[in-house]
Amino acid sequence: MAEAEVGDDVYGEDPTVIALEERIAGMFGKEAALFAPTGSMANVLAVAALVGPGQEVLCESRAHILRAELGAHGALTGLTSRTWAHPDGQIDLAAIDSLYAPDMGPFFVRTAAVSVENTHNFAGGSVLPLDDLRALRTWADTIGCAVHIDGARIWNAHIATGTSFEDYGAIADVLAVCLSKGLGAPIGSLVVGSREVIDASRVRRKRMGGGMRQVGVLAAAGMYALDNNIDRMVEDHENAGLIAEICGLDPASVPTNIVVVDVPSAADVVAAAAEQGIRIGAVGPRRVRLLTHLDISRAEAEQAGKVLASVIGA
Repeated sequence: MAEAEVGDDVYGEDPTVIALEERIAGMFGKEAALFAPTGSMANVLAVAALVGPGQEVLCESRAHILRAELGAHGALTGLTSRTWAHPDGQIDLAAIDSLYAPDMGPFFVRTAAVSVENTHNFAGGSVLPLDDLRALRTWADTIGCAVHIDGARIWNAHIATGTSFEDYGAIADVLAVCLSKGLGAPIGSLVVGSREVIDASRVRRKRMGGGMRQVGVLAAAGMYALDNNIDRMVEDHENAGLIAEICGLDPASVPTNIVVVDVPSAADVVAAAAEQGIRIGAVGPRRVRLLTHLDISRAEAEQAGKVLASVIGA
């Protein structure tokens, strides 16, 4: 990072950022990409490219764009949303079709896009099957609707299934991908799509305060992560399965690197685990979540599982 060649990215002159954007765009078979400081900003930019003020996006009820981005999409871009619910965060095409609203004149909200999350954070890192994604794409093409993929953890989906990034890219009009999740970079996400979408997103990024100067120092970390930290994610998945098994869960129910456990009181479990040196997070009043990553060894994952098991009496 310290040795990164830099320029002014507001003017599109940072060579390291340009290299990262071109690389990510190529990986997903898209024309262009845009570096953003956070995943939330990348998602706002990506969805705003598809859904205008007063239009709606459809997504699963626990989607990150609605549940964990502080209402940014509605607050900043004026869109609305409706949801379907699936216990594993999956695509329910029948439900989506029933929710879809075409342009019916000046009295009704029009559905402009469907957003899906792969992997699905609050559904325990569940992976969306490629066949379901392709069926969604076919439906969207037939009905005239756009598709957004929140691909913050698309790398984990790739490792879990072997699906190529280009195949995932073919599903979406616009994706948002994150470098600071399983890839381990300290910061950064990218919007990925057509040249027209990225040009508009660059303007909107600046308007939101996301225009950065010599940001190649951060893009360099992303390049390193792409070079070194994709294939090793299989270790994270194995470690998450180990934690699940120790806690009495079926490891097969943990397809990637997120372990979600239902407990009587999330606050009590979080506090008790912290007393034993294990930091976990509450994602609901009776649900806790653990994520494995490149800084967690197998021995540490085993210790975390034992602590959690003792706390919840597994």
